[in-house]
Amino acid sequence: MTDVPEIVIEEGSSNVYADLGYADAAEMQRKSQLAAEIARAVKARHLTQAAAAALLGIDQAKVSRITRGQFRGVSEAKLLELVAKLGRDVKIVVGPVRRRAGRIELQFA
Repeated sequence: MTDVPEIVIEEGSSNVYADLGYADAAEMQRKSQLAAEIARAVKARHLTQAAAAALLGIDQAKVSRITRGQFRGVSEAKLLELVAKLGRDVKIVVGPVRRRAGRIELQFA
């Protein structure tokens, strides 16, 4: 009988970028959430990438990259602007810190 190696499964956190060791993991997660929202909005409006690019004021290749999750080099501010241009309200709420350090969190309605 052959020994079967034991498979070890490690439960990840809620942030895959942190699990992979990215230094800017929280920012990457927020940007990925914004990119996913942009992709959902483009799909919901039945826009082609070319039509989305015209609406957003960016080129079609950038729309393609963002909607495929390739958002390095695109700032969070720019992604927020694109979400708003696609007809989504963006609200930033600043409140008191309940812990030692504040955090940035996105919620989608």
